Amino acid sequence: MKYAIVIPDGAADEPQTALGGQTPLEAAHTPNMDRVAELGVVARACHTPKELPAGSEIGNLSLLGYNPFENFTGRAPMEAAAQGIQLGPADWAVRCNLVTIVDQVMRDFTADHITTDDATALLRAAQEQIATATKFRGSLEFVPGVSYRNLLIWRGEKLPAPFSADTRTRAPHDITDQKVTQDYPRGPGSDVLCELMNASFEVFHDHPTNAARHAAGKGVATNVWLWGLGQAPRLRAFSQEYGPRGAMITAVDLLRGIAALVGWDRIEVPTATGYLDTDYAAKGRAGVAALDSYDIVCVHVEASDEASHEGRCDEKVKAIEEVDRHVMGPLLDALRKHGDWRIMISPDHPTFLRTKVHTHGNVPVAMAGTGITPDQFTTYGDTNAANSSLAFDEGWKVMPWFIGTK
Repeated sequence: MKYAIVIPDGAADEPQTALGGQTPLEAAHTPNMDRVAELGVVARACHTPKELPAGSEIGNLSLLGYNPFENFTGRAPMEAAAQGIQLGPADWAVRCNLVTIVDQVMRDFTADHITTDDATALLRAAQEQIATATKFRGSLEFVPGVSYRNLLIWRGEKLPAPFSADTRTRAPHDITDQKVTQDYPRGPGSDVLCELMNASFEVFHDHPTNAARHAAGKGVATNVWLWGLGQAPRLRAFSQEYGPRGAMITAVDLLRGIAALVGWDRIEVPTATGYLDTDYAAKGRAGVAALDSYDIVCVHVEASDEASHEGRCDEKVKAIEEVDRHVMGPLLDALRKHGDWRIMISPDHPTFLRTKVHTHGNVPVAMAGTGITPDQFTTYGDTNAANSSLAFDEGWKVMPWFIGTK
């Protein structure tokens, strides 16, 4: 059996006045997603339980069949795994965004989509001027990632970390254009996180990289924003849990990390950006090619989520249509040449254009293929999913249903 999963991140949404009362998924032209619905079943699933953050770290863990209540230790450790960073039993990983804060308002959680080179230069300065302070005893490592998405690693062997499971932080993309005064870290070790964030203001303020960005008319990174901390998770390999051998195609470190932790190979597409300008067709081609070597292939596309965070309805619809044309269509056609097959389309969580943030709630799921009896729905979308009798209140139970081990 060959399996394919397509994840249009954050594609689920509420009806939009600008779209005549339809949701972006319903307004988009998606003949291939509709073909999956017609050939199989439409369902709804909740991958973001209200007791946990409504983020991609929870949603994608659940979507791949892992109970987040049992397996989630924090977002940053997953991204550390993507970079091959080994965390010891006393170590902590912390997500380290480069952001733009003006008058205590989160103006841009991406620092104007800062380049990786610029981000690396700023974090190098942070390492030299902050992490080497005597009080930290060489325990801190600022680790550049891609663009604004970076990490801070606390090595606890020399200096025990002050954090615990009770430390609370807020994702910067959840407070865009809002005052941040009530959203700084809270709980054990929060004073240290706030100290580091404040110190970065001083380091970045007159840094040549920011001066060059300002002169070029670009947004600057005012400071780091620390969140999503945690210790190393221990996930059972997907092949042990469900059987098939898998591969992940994504431009986002979080998904790379989850793939590494569950034992999937990661297939890199150089022209995939994790933004609206990603190379959809190249991701689709990579997915089709991977079917020759893997039992299950997952293609994750971030663009629909990014459009939501920017409140751009037209771009969200466009991103969904690009996924349908360049990823869903080719995978569906290729799968049917491999004998027994199944395919699933599902966002990880809703991201509302109205609020620009990740949201708890159901997402629409469509599954088709060998052994799946078609239901009454012929189109894929939020409304049909809401009306379906097939519901997964515990979203991690979708995977065994899809794989056929239910």
